[in-house]
Amino acid sequence: MDLLKFSEKLMSMNEETWQRHSNPLSVYSRFTALPLISLAFWSREIIELYALIPIFLSVVWVWLNPRLFGAPASTNNWASMGTFGERIYLNRKNKAISEHHARACRVLLVLQVAGLPIWLYGLYSLHLWPLLLGIIWLMVTKAWFVDRMVWIYLDMKDESPIYQSWLNA
Repeated sequence: MDLLKFSEKLMSMNEETWQRHSNPLSVYSRFTALPLISLAFWSREIIELYALIPIFLSVVWVWLNPRLFGAPASTNNWASMGTFGERIYLNRKNKAISEHHARACRVLLVLQVAGLPIWLYGLYSLHLWPLLLGIIWLMVTKAWFVDRMVWIYLDMKDESPIYQSWLNA
């Protein structure tokens, strides 16, 4: 099972949502999701069962974020091209991407998964340093993954009129 494809279905991403998510405000504000989720779970020690409210709100934020902003006037930027590359990557079973990109993505996904236990331990134990290390690890590897998605888009944009149509000045 392709976990990224599953998350796309879970997020109910359609053409309009993808266009809105290509807005740099959507991409950059998405980086707040992990700290917000962390803070929400951390709050269980202070507000106990009421922590379910910020946990729920942080999950809503993750779902709402790609829908919150309008389609950008220009998509000729790193953030927008990152979302285009992600779409190409998700479609790799139908239209193959270069093996060097596929291999790099697998490595980056393994690095992201390797940071999860550190982050989860910090959340569970309420130890700040593992939590911060996990957040930083996950956010850096996610940004690196987005950067690889930009590279994929730039390498593949001329292979499909659909891919070309996503980029506008």
